[in-house]
Amino acid sequence: MDVSATKLDAKMLDSIVKRTVEAIEESKSEIYDVYEAACGEVEKLRLDLLRLKEEAATTIDRVDKLEIKEKQARINLMEVSKCFRQFSEEDVRKAYDMARDLQVELAVARECELNLRLRRDEMELRLRTLELTAHKAQRLVSQVGAVLGYLGTQMDDVVVHIESLQQTQRLGAQIIHAQEEERRRVAREIHDGPAQTMANLVFRTEICERMVDRDSQRAKAELADLREQVRGCLREVRKIICDLRPMSLDDLGLVATLKGLCQSCREQSGIEAQLRVIGKEVSMDAYRETAVFRIVQEALHNVEKHAKAKQVQVVMEYRPKTLQVLIQDDGIGFSLDEKISDECFGLLGMRERANILKGDLRVQSEPGAGTQLFLKIPLEETDELE
Repeated sequence: MDVSATKLDAKMLDSIVKRTVEAIEESKSEIYDVYEAACGEVEKLRLDLLRLKEEAATTIDRVDKLEIKEKQARINLMEVSKCFRQFSEEDVRKAYDMARDLQVELAVARECELNLRLRRDEMELRLRTLELTAHKAQRLVSQVGAVLGYLGTQMDDVVVHIESLQQTQRLGAQIIHAQEEERRRVAREIHDGPAQTMANLVFRTEICERMVDRDSQRAKAELADLREQVRGCLREVRKIICDLRPMSLDDLGLVATLKGLCQSCREQSGIEAQLRVIGKEVSMDAYRETAVFRIVQEALHNVEKHAKAKQVQVVMEYRPKTLQVLIQDDGIGFSLDEKISDECFGLLGMRERANILKGDLRVQSEPGAGTQLFLKIPLEETDELE
């Protein structure tokens, strides 16, 4: 997988997630407005329905009373009509007018009752619909909130995981590149150093063989010079072996090896490198000692190469469960806002080693104020950091 494509995908995914979250946030606000409006309409409709039911009940009661009156008026009209000789014309007319007026009033009241019943039924239907809408809106707001919570946590984790994979992939490519560079460096050192010296030794040994019988004194002097060259070649081989894997780690331990590393730093670069140990040295697994040595070695290498420092101090503190290492220089420092570029394999490699040991590595630096590197690792595999 192409690193640039992975980086682009992570950025695109992060952008898509942010835009999606923003859109959902806006939708959530709109849905909540709908919910609030629906709740307000429900309360208003309930009050209207309550008043309508009261009005309908009053109208129904009035209709019932009018029905009784209208029935009595009809009965009265029938009696007057049967015995019209006993009643005057005016009485008959009044009975008729009363019955007719009550019939009209009753008809109007019944029409009003019917309209009120229809309005009541329609309002109850609207109320149930609005209540259902408000309930759905409330549930939708909760669901959208859950989705936002999921996107806010899970998708952030996905983006972080993708970025971590991207960094791991980049680190893997840089490790392979660094391994090839290290092989070329070792091959070049062997070719330019011990190999050339041994080739010269072979040539001069042949000369000595021819000189032994002719000029023994000169042959002895030549052999003495050859002995010094062999010693120099041996020192170069030992230096190469030490760079690859310091034998003193197995023979003398981590503290003694780091003292030798600081001494080598002083001799090669002129930087005053000092080691200070707090607490009693604790024996660790071989791979832990090697990892700590490589981190300190890389840190000192960065100081020699980039820091332009005059002094660097390595402080090792052995605690009951952890080892803490501080590497502090008085160099030019750098801006943390511009830290760990793609070419800065050293810091990435040190962090990777610390992560493998389940430890923590932090860097503090400012331009003109030097650099501090903090390393904290558990002394044993099962131990947790304090």
